[in-house]
Amino acid sequence: MNKPLLDELMQLDPTERLDIAVKLWESVHPPGSALPGEDVVLTDEQMAEIDRRIAEHERDPSRATPWREVMARIRARFEK
Repeated sequence: MNKPLLDELMQLDPTERLDIAVKLWESVHPPGSALPGEDVVLTDEQMAEIDRRIAEHERDPSRATPWREVMARIRARFEK
């Protein structure tokens, strides 16, 4: 990743960053194309991992991290 470019982009206001994010996303998944995940086939190993994680969560839901905390960590990581 080009860190100087990312640092420069992070100086933009949120609306401009969102616009760039949408344009980047559309460059990978053009409008009208299959939705993310529709054209993906998971391997048996990937399905087993999903099943394992679901079972782990069902055994102890208290270990889950709330979405707001996850997003706060992500933002802190990229807004430095």
